[in-house]
Amino acid sequence: MNNFRYYNPTQLIFGKGSIARLAKLLPSDAKILVTYGGGSVRRNGVYEQVTSALHGFEYSEFWGLESNPTVETIRRAVAQGKEKKSNFVLAVGGGSVIDASKLISAALLRDEDPWQLVLQGIVRDRFVPLGTVLTIPATGSEMNSGAVISSSETKEKFPFHGQFPTFSILDPEVTYTLPPFQLACGIADSYVHVMEQYLTAPGQSRLMDRFAEGILLTLREIAPLVLSGEPNYDARADFMVAATHALNGSINWGVKEDWSTHMIGHELTAIAGLTHAHSLVIVLPSTLRVMSRMGDKHDKMLEYAEHIWGIKEGNDEERIEAAIQATEQFFRSLGLTTRLREAGVSQEVEDEIVRRFTERGVVFGENGTVTPEVVREILADCR
Repeated sequence: MNNFRYYNPTQLIFGKGSIARLAKLLPSDAKILVTYGGGSVRRNGVYEQVTSALHGFEYSEFWGLESNPTVETIRRAVAQGKEKKSNFVLAVGGGSVIDASKLISAALLRDEDPWQLVLQGIVRDRFVPLGTVLTIPATGSEMNSGAVISSSETKEKFPFHGQFPTFSILDPEVTYTLPPFQLACGIADSYVHVMEQYLTAPGQSRLMDRFAEGILLTLREIAPLVLSGEPNYDARADFMVAATHALNGSINWGVKEDWSTHMIGHELTAIAGLTHAHSLVIVLPSTLRVMSRMGDKHDKMLEYAEHIWGIKEGNDEERIEAAIQATEQFFRSLGLTTRLREAGVSQEVEDEIVRRFTERGVVFGENGTVTPEVVREILADCR
């Protein structure tokens, strides 16, 4: 196990009716910028609960933060917040709304353009405080400092690290009205988040391995219950908590991480418009296959095959391939396609991704072995 430092100051408020506790979490003098995505919060009752809790507070609303939030929209939110002299940001929505709000909370106290903050990669101080009401379990953004922001103008998408939310409210009942595609994407996104931290090198930490495997097995177990459409509270609660744990830093203590799949997926989203989670389920199986052949993931893949899928028969290569196929089939069982050709992604998009990585001079993977040419091999395998 490597040395590590862990810090996570976010307070979680979890359970039925927990949105009603919002008023007690806000500073009495707060001038709140409330950020939203589309209109789903009006249909599922969340908007009514939030506005009821905000009675007596001074606040303005900003609507229209997209899935895969763009800096162009964020600039308008920042301008509104500055005009209203907002000193607190409340994000009501899924990971995209929360991601955007992290950038907004940093940009409200600065004159520089928000995209420049994204290109810096990390902003360490000077934020307007941020709270969240989570409506879509998926990204874990409710309990971490990370975000991913896109530019429509340049068709680029980059990770950004700002502040942790001071609090996040999680009520599983708000997920009852989510459409099947969003639920499937949330399950898949959470699964891949765990895989990026778990499936690197063996023997680093038994405890972290068991934590990660517990989340993977839970996601597999609850997926049919969540997608059935029935209001199963305990299944939705496990889903929400699993998604949060998948990316709140609690499963990567002292272990290597990968994130190759995410870096490739971000480009597919930026250039071809794929939904974030959909891009991940397309890329992950091929990343596992190519990197196992290279030797990076070979030994850990054998553990994954046995512990998650019960695969013990055959030689090493057969067991690894069986586990990859089982993973891909799991994603397909969620109703998601797993091939670039099914998503209509052209060869030109693949070439542009490799060109961008080459131009930036970047390498990925737990051992820094995923070069642009390896990315080309992964994308070819995705087809």
